[in-house]
Amino acid sequence: MKFVDSHCHINFPDLASDMDGLLSRMADNQVTHALCVAVNLPELPSVLALAAAHQNIFASVGVHPDYEDTPEPTVAQLVELAQAPKVVAIGETGLDYFRLTGDLEWQRERFRTHIRAARAANLPLIIHTRASSEDTIRIMHEERADEVGGVMHCFTESWEVAQQAMELGFYISLSGIVTFKKAEELKDVARKMPLERLLIETDSPYLAPMPHRGKQNQPAWVRHVAEHIAELKGISLQEVADTTTANFFRLFSRALDPTSHRATP
Repeated sequence: MKFVDSHCHINFPDLASDMDGLLSRMADNQVTHALCVAVNLPELPSVLALAAAHQNIFASVGVHPDYEDTPEPTVAQLVELAQAPKVVAIGETGLDYFRLTGDLEWQRERFRTHIRAARAANLPLIIHTRASSEDTIRIMHEERADEVGGVMHCFTESWEVAQQAMELGFYISLSGIVTFKKAEELKDVARKMPLERLLIETDSPYLAPMPHRGKQNQPAWVRHVAEHIAELKGISLQEVADTTTANFFRLFSRALDPTSHRATP
């Protein structure tokens, strides 16, 4: 049985300071690979360094919509940075109207930049959306995000939004939130989701799943997300593990490309 954490931030100091322990706990829980996702350009070197140092860690390139006071990427810059070994995606990108208020046109323009870069680099997108699903889906249509596809990470939206994203060729990734007692709408999405369009993640160091809620999250605990999805869908844990792992390598196909000097599973 193998699990993949499709979205984590293990370059953040509290996790990076115990990398040996983190990797050991992954192995103990049969979590074979993890995708360390970039959130801004100043911290990108730490993401790339982790991927370069560990065969089972992959990287992305992008600037999170919550980061307002940070260097703004260009399409050309993102495409160039994405040539680094073991970069398998563009993101984390998207829209977030929950944390920030006022004129957020800069967020929408940044999102468009990332979609254009993904199309130019022929890489899938990692999309964050919070309190902004209508604009997120609209911009995905306008910028032809369906040409590269990607994943709606840490999904917390409605089944209708999930359907719209899947129509654009996107996967849906569920985090530890799905294990929370009051997350009934998200549990219903998990029940309805076709398994072949599903990914699992931790979003470490955030959103630790039950039974670890409130603690610092880590990739090893993605297994709990898979266990809860199996319970909700009434299927075996083995089926969830096998399918979500296959989905990860199907979407992030550069992870399987030995000619690009990237690690293989």
